Amino acid sequence: MTERIYNFSAGPAVLPLEVLEQAQSEMLSLNGIGMSVMEISHRSKHFAPILEGATAGIRELLNVPENYQILFLQGGASLQFSMIPLNFLAQNESADYIVTGAWGVKAVKEAQRCGDVNTIFSTADSGFKSAPLPDELNFSENAKYIHYTSNETIEGVEFKYDLDGRGTPVVCDASSNILSKPIDIEKYALIYAGAQKNIGPSGVTVVIIRDDLIAKVPENQHSMFDYRAIAKNDSMLNTPNTWGIYLINLVCQHIKNHGGIGAMQEKNEEKARILYDAIDASDGFYRGHADRAARSLMNVTFRLPSAELENNFASEASANGLDGLKGHRSVGGIRASIYNAFPKEGVKALVEFMKNFANQNG
Repeated sequence: MTERIYNFSAGPAVLPLEVLEQAQSEMLSLNGIGMSVMEISHRSKHFAPILEGATAGIRELLNVPENYQILFLQGGASLQFSMIPLNFLAQNESADYIVTGAWGVKAVKEAQRCGDVNTIFSTADSGFKSAPLPDELNFSENAKYIHYTSNETIEGVEFKYDLDGRGTPVVCDASSNILSKPIDIEKYALIYAGAQKNIGPSGVTVVIIRDDLIAKVPENQHSMFDYRAIAKNDSMLNTPNTWGIYLINLVCQHIKNHGGIGAMQEKNEEKARILYDAIDASDGFYRGHADRAARSLMNVTFRLPSAELENNFASEASANGLDGLKGHRSVGGIRASIYNAFPKEGVKALVEFMKNFANQNG
């Protein structure tokens, strides 16, 4: 096997090595049946326990109550930018949106096609470096729901609390920090997340939705946009991403075998602390993008003194087995994504490289 490198990509991102090795061992014959999971029918007796296991795994890890449905959809988290307002926001209605980064901006754009959007808080003018404190949020009286992104992958800005809608349904894009720390699920009416950060491979989106919100889906909704129909058919209104759901099941088992969400949080906090400490101790050679109170545990974003140095940093790091560090094309800079499956040894290797690079170029 070719030696594995440290993959700092924001997504598709690093998966647990144990999961990849198990998938490799079962690639040609799942449980000895003579077929790959990618070849079996989604309605077969072989796939049923996989779907049940993935659903049960997420429910157990996040303590999801029974009055919530766990759905596996396609179209990425970006489809949810449209699907949510298509179901819960009519032209004569309004919703509140909190915008702390690029994905929040995209969500607003899609929702505006359906109804009125109140951007009740935005950090655009300050360059998306912070998240609001709870007492800075004033919700609209008649909002159908409140939408926010709990961790902005591009800018590296993370909410440090579960938003309380004070009676208004809360919808959260948790794509890049779900399963990284405990979540108070009952604060939310709907949580959605693209799988390719902490849950599994690209091509699957997990939606956790409360029953009373499903009941608000309009009649005669287009079938593939209808949460009620998808829930009624156990995420198999059409052929689901069987391979992706199989890997989600394995990832859930892996997290449970390694201490659960609490253990993930401890490891993630330690990894982030090591990296942020290195940034803060660099005498300004490395400058963190996000305000300290909103620094993401998942996506560590920082700048160097010039764009040229940033390009050299990313190129030399890649040559040293530290890949995926170039910042998003829309903002530049450096971004180290250190999700659940990213090892602490990789963070330490990056810190050592950062010290050497600063000594040579400072």
